[in-house]
Amino acid sequence: MQDQIDQYTAEINAFSPANADELETFRIKFLGTKGLIKDLFEDFKTVGPEEKRTFGKVLNQFKQLAEAKYNDLKESLTSTDIDQKSDIDLTLPGDGFQVGSRHPLSLVRNEIIDIFKRLGFVVAEGPEIEDDWHNFSALNFPEEHPARDMQDTFFIKKNAGKDDIALRTHTSSVQVRMMENGKPPFRAIMPGRVYRNEAISARAHCFFHQVEGLYIDENVSFADLKQTLYHFVQELYGEGTQVRFRPSYFPFTEPSAEMDISCTICKGAGCNMCKYSGWVEILGCGMVDPNVLENCGIDSKKYTGFAFGMGMERIANLKYVIRDLRLFSENDERFLKQFQTEII
Repeated sequence: MQDQIDQYTAEINAFSPANADELETFRIKFLGTKGLIKDLFEDFKTVGPEEKRTFGKVLNQFKQLAEAKYNDLKESLTSTDIDQKSDIDLTLPGDGFQVGSRHPLSLVRNEIIDIFKRLGFVVAEGPEIEDDWHNFSALNFPEEHPARDMQDTFFIKKNAGKDDIALRTHTSSVQVRMMENGKPPFRAIMPGRVYRNEAISARAHCFFHQVEGLYIDENVSFADLKQTLYHFVQELYGEGTQVRFRPSYFPFTEPSAEMDISCTICKGAGCNMCKYSGWVEILGCGMVDPNVLENCGIDSKKYTGFAFGMGMERIANLKYVIRDLRLFSENDERFLKQFQTEII
């Protein structure tokens, strides 16, 4: 064993690697888990008791020699690499890199949240997979309502009853959860992704994004709803934007309305975006139906409230003149690069 150690010591002292690969080979040969030092320690177990003290000391010194040699060479090679890199001509032009940007839907979402936060609304979120109660029944959807049909809803589990599980078709389910788990007053918006079984085209998609709002307190009126949404439109699209409300129907609000704004693209003159009417519908709204309040354990004789919901894609269409909904989810860099100046 002493002859082997002497031979290996001479080899270590004479070793001078030309590169990091040769140094790594040295490490594996001597210090690796299957290296020579490992083998010597295995052989050391067979040495007689009277020689263990002598050979143990020699073997430990040999191991320390190999480790010190490896660490010194490693540091030397690293310093050499740094010196070589310092020879780079720093006057040469650098490599260009692309600047990232926010997605247009993220920009719109953040702006909507900021506007309503200034009005005292908080942000609430909920699950995208919902049961029948939170997605339909609690919101006053009758059993025969078309939205329950599989042509409109992605059902995960359908039993033609209250056990149905589906991808949520609107973020109104978050409103139900908020009303069930808290006490009025409520003032919140619910941004999130929703799903509907529709054919994908320039004007529709099987998934999209909504922002819904809910305000419940004593003596809340339709006038409060109109003023809130009027303020929102002026903040988002500018003070010159006109607003009109048209009667409509939603199972969870009564009375209900759809809100139009003057087309931001043609300024009311008429274009294909507004179908040459000068007006574009951006959201639905109304006073929360008393049945919905009662379903969620809220006294409808004491409390009233309003709710509204809008599609973020529609808002982004009008703000950035984007005419094809499919662009939002295709990750086309040519499209996304247009928003590089919109970094927040």
